[in-house]
Amino acid sequence: MLKAKPFVKWAGGKRQIIDELKKYIPDEFNTYYEPFIGGGALLFELAPKKAVINDSNAELMNVYQVLCDDSKFKKMCRVLNNYEANHSEEFFYEIRNKDKNKNTFNRLSDYTRAARTIYLNKACFNGLYRVNSKNEFNVPFGKKSKVNTYDGNNLITVSNYLTMNDIKILNKDFEEVLKDAKKGDFVYFDPPYDSDNNIFTSYTEEGFGKDEQRRLAKVFKELDQKGVYVMLSNHNTTLINELYKDYHIHVIEAKRNINSNGKKRGKVEEVIITNFTKNN
Repeated sequence: MLKAKPFVKWAGGKRQIIDELKKYIPDEFNTYYEPFIGGGALLFELAPKKAVINDSNAELMNVYQVLCDDSKFKKMCRVLNNYEANHSEEFFYEIRNKDKNKNTFNRLSDYTRAARTIYLNKACFNGLYRVNSKNEFNVPFGKKSKVNTYDGNNLITVSNYLTMNDIKILNKDFEEVLKDAKKGDFVYFDPPYDSDNNIFTSYTEEGFGKDEQRRLAKVFKELDQKGVYVMLSNHNTTLINELYKDYHIHVIEAKRNINSNGKKRGKVEEVIITNFTKNN
């Protein structure tokens, strides 16, 4: 069966390290949980029959929901076709600024909001998704004269996967999502990354700082004690090594291109942390 691929570019996307991640996947598991789904690269690669996916970014999860409804999916694509035809710097800022008036923005149809999210992701600088403290999208124009906002065949594949399997789509705090996880389930954490320096973590207005990393490590430990298989990706930082020192830390090299400072892009050390080992 054709595999779906991420339909948005997301900071820290996992497509380029999929082969590394697959080395550490449990051979068998029950429900798959991914509380920081982002672009969903590992979800689509594994294509589990039963999964719970979540992200704190409400606009992103709205796109996943729209893709599960055939009528809304088609309407979203028509809006995207219109956005592509009208694409310009002026038009980009017109669409970007729609969230400045919360009353009118909240009245937009879910498929129109979904189209806006995809369009901004494809047309903004470097594919970033970043919001300010008012939860307003604030990434500048990407200076492309033309944008291709979607691959129709891939979106159909994504839609078919989400609707033909038992996939629960949520927009909650990561801790709440995992309340029902039990022994034999598999949780993959791909949170906003920690850094020994200041780094972009503003996928939502709250951000994701050191205290959140510590809370995540506490949840990791609780899941471990329940017998849940847990795997986590992060930067290879002092804090992360300290928080997960009792677990299996696998250091890998990854190439990152999301940084707005070109000099800070390139190869970085990341870690894949598991609470289990594989016999291979």
